[in-house]
Amino acid sequence: MLQDGISYDIHQLFVSLPTGVSLEADLLKPNGLDENGCKLAICLHPWSWLGGQKDDPVLASLVDPLLERKYYVLRYNSRSVGKSTGFSSFTGFSEAEDLKALVQWALSQIENITSVVFIGYSHGSLISTLHPALPAPIRTSHVLLSYPLGPRGWLTLFRTSYYQDQLEGLLKDDRSNILAIFGDGDEFTSISSYKEWTEKLKEAVQGSDRLRIVEIENASHFWRGRSGLELGQVLRRWLP
Repeated sequence: MLQDGISYDIHQLFVSLPTGVSLEADLLKPNGLDENGCKLAICLHPWSWLGGQKDDPVLASLVDPLLERKYYVLRYNSRSVGKSTGFSSFTGFSEAEDLKALVQWALSQIENITSVVFIGYSHGSLISTLHPALPAPIRTSHVLLSYPLGPRGWLTLFRTSYYQDQLEGLLKDDRSNILAIFGDGDEFTSISSYKEWTEKLKEAVQGSDRLRIVEIENASHFWRGRSGLELGQVLRRWLP
């Protein structure tokens, strides 16, 4: 297939996992892979209870930057979404176990993966932080896009402290790299809350350059118009 001048192959999959569910997924393979190894991006969609699914338009807008940088792109419907089986949880813990199993499946299917990037949007960013850094020599990165700080409590059945602890654990892990992107017009989290939160993240990472925080002016939770273009540019510059 050809998208904006970028050539790639797409495989529509139904992946059976040891967690007992089968997930509907798309695997996009860029043509002209890097001889030094393969890179994989895994996209996690917003909350299924509010209509989140693998073809989310914000995540779709990030496919071009990923393919340009020769990333395989794996996007999937979480349990109970679309044709994926199982039942969604209120804590996100079952979805996190599915993610871990899906990563192991991908590592078994794609040879010589040297870099894995988790791109979580909204609720998907919460789930992504429950996946730890992978063993060396694989480089692990997380993109937290519109992290839903405001509604985090009720999105996780009030496991706020657990999710914050897991995120800070990633920040303290020398194998981990994190990009947090949010807009100052987010409908669910005030900019003052984001600023307070990012100060805590900076304390956890202790001055390391493994954390990058990007605030985009006038961007909402839904990244419409110009802010969506800026989002793509930020990702292009940051991708390992």
